[in-house]
Amino acid sequence: MEVELIDILAVVLAAAFGSVIGIERELRRKAAGLRTNVLICVGAAVFTIISRKMGGAGEQSVTRIAAQVVTGVGFLGAGAIVRDRAGVLGLTTAATIWLVASIGMACGAGFFKLASATTALAILVLIGLSKVETAIKRWRSKKQPDNNVQ
Repeated sequence: MEVELIDILAVVLAAAFGSVIGIERELRRKAAGLRTNVLICVGAAVFTIISRKMGGAGEQSVTRIAAQVVTGVGFLGAGAIVRDRAGVLGLTTAATIWLVASIGMACGAGFFKLASATTALAILVLIGLSKVETAIKRWRSKKQPDNNVQ
């Protein structure tokens, strides 16, 4: 089995897509920033390529390795979640880790358009919906009844 040019392209695209999401996370000073997102995306792509090449004609082996990638990434995501008195922190980071791995797997499987569209949608969600959340929080704080008034 030989590494083909399409496999190298898949890994490079995974690094690029992981970078786009990682930069957004880095700018927000999140625990899983640029390097983490790139490494997860590239790693998932490489595992998917290896799985595809090792599996040959048998689809079951390909899906078995893919399932283990998902499990491993779930473990990483769980480590990003912290519970304290203020509530639960890191859920978006954990979800981003999970999503970046799926983008890497899409690259490794050769689904470049899917990986590209998913990356664009992720950026839209991370940036765009952040502004919506801020607006909702401001609206909620204005709607809170004043508990000090008797």
